[in-house]
Amino acid sequence: MTYEEFVRNLRKADISIKDFAGLLRKNPNSITNNASKKKVPNELGVIAVLIGEMANNNLEYRDLIKTLDLRTQKIRGGAEIGKFGGNPQQTITFD
Repeated sequence: MTYEEFVRNLRKADISIKDFAGLLRKNPNSITNNASKKKVPNELGVIAVLIGEMANNNLEYRDLIKTLDLRTQKIRGGAEIGKFGGNPQQTITFD
C-alpha cells in the first residue's frame, strides 16, 4: 500500500499518525519514516484499511485495540556510553 493510501485510510478512521502509533504501541517516527519509501509495511496497511472501514460503519476500534496485550517495541540503535552499538560486551575504556 502506498503511504498516501495509508494516510487516507487513517483520515477515514479520524486518527492521526501519532495516535495510530500510540494505539499500536509503536514509535511515531517508525511509521512516518515510511513516507520517504512511499510505501508502508503490509500489516500497517491492513490495520489502516480495517479501522477505516470500521469507522465508516460506526464501529469503535480504539477500545477494541486497547484490550490487546500489545508490547512496546525496543528502540533500535540505543548504544550505551562505552559500548559499541549497544552490544552488551565488555566495557571499553580509553586512557
